[in-house]
Amino acid sequence: MNAIRDIDTFVDPTHDEIARRGYISRLRKHVLSDLSNTMQNAYDSTVKPAFEAAHGREPENGEEIRDAIEGNLAYRTWSSIRYNAQEMVWESVRDEVERQLPDMISVAEQAAQSNSHVGSLTLDPTLQMPGYVDSMDVHLMPGCWQEEHTKGDVAQGAVYAHGGAVFRGSLIQLDKRNGVAASVSQWLSIRDPEFKPEKILETGCTIGNNLFPYRDIYPDAELYGIDVAAPCLRYAHARAVARNINAHFFQENAERLSFEDNTFDLIVSSFFFHETAVAATKKVLAECHRVLKPGGRMVHMELPSASQVDAYYNFVLDWDNEHNNEPHYRNFRSQDFTDLMTGAGFAKDDCFMESIPEVSAVSEEHFRDVALGKAPPPTHGNYTSWCLFGATKAR
Repeated sequence: MNAIRDIDTFVDPTHDEIARRGYISRLRKHVLSDLSNTMQNAYDSTVKPAFEAAHGREPENGEEIRDAIEGNLAYRTWSSIRYNAQEMVWESVRDEVERQLPDMISVAEQAAQSNSHVGSLTLDPTLQMPGYVDSMDVHLMPGCWQEEHTKGDVAQGAVYAHGGAVFRGSLIQLDKRNGVAASVSQWLSIRDPEFKPEKILETGCTIGNNLFPYRDIYPDAELYGIDVAAPCLRYAHARAVARNINAHFFQENAERLSFEDNTFDLIVSSFFFHETAVAATKKVLAECHRVLKPGGRMVHMELPSASQVDAYYNFVLDWDNEHNNEPHYRNFRSQDFTDLMTGAGFAKDDCFMESIPEVSAVSEEHFRDVALGKAPPPTHGNYTSWCLFGATKAR
C-alpha cells in the first residue's frame, strides 16, 4: 500500500461552506424538478397552443420550441436561475480549493515521483489544446479543465471533483455501486460474462470518476485514461496512487492517440463526445477502432440523439448549447450515431444503441433483466438511466 494521503480529503469545507454547497445543490434540484414542471405546464397551456394557432401544426423540433418560449416568464425564470446556479456550483468550492492548493500540489508531486506499482502519469507540456476546449469555459467552469496558474497545478481537478459533487448533490467519493462506470461494467458483465478485458481505456477521463469503478468488475485489468488537461490528470493520478488503483494516465488528444494498433480490449467514455466538434468526434471514433483489439468492445455513454426523443425534450437538452458553453451539443445530437461508427470502420451489424438503468436505482434482478433483454429498457429523459452507443471490432 502507498503512504500517500487521498487528495480528495484535503478540501475541508467550513460549516458555512458546507451549508452553501447544500443550498446550491438543492437550488439546482428545484430548477430541474419543480421549475421544470412549471415551465412545461406553461408550454402545454400557453406556448404550444399559440404556436399551433400561428402555424397550423405542432412544433417539430427543439429550436422551434426555444424560439416560441423565450419570451415566456416561466422559461425565463427557469433559464436564469439554472444559469446562475451553474456558476454558483464552481464558485461554492473555489475558496476551499485555493486554501488547500499547496498541500494538494505537494501530494500530487509525491504521487508523480513515487515508484508506485499501481500506475503512471505521462504529461506532454507541448500538447496543443483543441479549439473546442481552449476557446471557452465549458460548463461555465472558470478555467475549464486545463488552465494552470502555478507549477504542478491541480486546482482545476479539485474544482471539478468538489464542484461536481455539488452539481450532483452527492459526496465527493462516489459510492462504487453508483454512476456510469458501475452501470456499464455491470451491464457488460451480465451481457457477456466471458468477456474479461485486460486493458481498458477511457477517453476524456478527467479525474478518473468513470474509470476507477471498472476495477470492481475487472480487477485484473490495467486501466488507462487520456485527457488534454494536465491539472485533472495530476489529480486523477494522485487519487489512483492513494487508493492503490492500477491506472496509467496520459495527456493526449483523443483524435491522435499514441498507442499501437490493437492495444485495448475495451474503450469507454462518459459525456465526452457532445463537448467535441463533430469533425473531431469522427477522428476519435476512428482512433478507437484503430487501437481496439479484434473482438474488442467500445461503449460510450452519451446524451440521446435528437431522433430518439421528442421535440420538447430536445429543447430542454439543448439549453446547454446556448447557455452552458457547450456549442457542439446540438450538432453532435443531430448525428446518426450508427453512421458515425460505421464511418470510423465498424461494421453496422456490430454497432448498438441502448438505454440502461442506473444500477443503484433499480433492483439487481431488474437490472439483470434489462441487460438480458427480458425487461424493457428505460425511456429516454429518465434521470436514472444512461444512453449508450458502441460497437465490437470485427475479428
